[in-house]
Amino acid sequence: RWLQLELVLLADVGLLGFPNAGKSSLVRRVSAARPRVADYPFTTLYPTLGVVSLGQDRSFVLADLPGLIEGAAEGAGLGVRFLKHLSRTDLLLHLVDIAPLDEAVDPLDQVRQIERELKRFGGGLLRKDRWLVLNKVDLLTKKQREKRCSRLVEKLRWRHPVFEVSAITGEGTAELMAAVMRRLEKRRSAQAAKKQLAESGEPWHPLG
Repeated sequence: RWLQLELVLLADVGLLGFPNAGKSSLVRRVSAARPRVADYPFTTLYPTLGVVSLGQDRSFVLADLPGLIEGAAEGAGLGVRFLKHLSRTDLLLHLVDIAPLDEAVDPLDQVRQIERELKRFGGGLLRKDRWLVLNKVDLLTKKQREKRCSRLVEKLRWRHPVFEVSAITGEGTAELMAAVMRRLEKRRSAQAAKKQLAESGEPWHPLG
């Protein structure tokens, strides 16, 4: 019998986004990991794990994965080698370049393309908790920033958390990481309570 084993990274949080969305820059900003950063697509060829520490006993693992392109679910770009690593994460951060240098690039289209790839890949990826992280706000004026961010959220009809950040300057990244930590701690507490009740034989209810 021939067996094929595939390694799947264990991370609490996974980063989604097109090439050059700023995923590696964000990981460098918030952790000690040093993935390669450059101004051309597919700088990240292999997954990188960074540990985000917010104090004693408060940390989580963040996965920086190669950028996603259209057709990834069928193997385009780095394809399933990218998507499979999201299966064990608790939360997805969907990074969007809100200030693309190419005016023909529409952030709305890029978000929709990634959502289509998640749906095609299956495995419940599209149903995972996913937060929108609008990156590179430092490249916009205050007026441009308000207009572009509000337009994107409105067009997407987004009902989940949204964060405006700059991975380069650090603006908004501390608030984002703190929110992620609170979300993970809440989940961990719920899982611990569920386990404790299971061991005691009492019925478990998510609201306590």
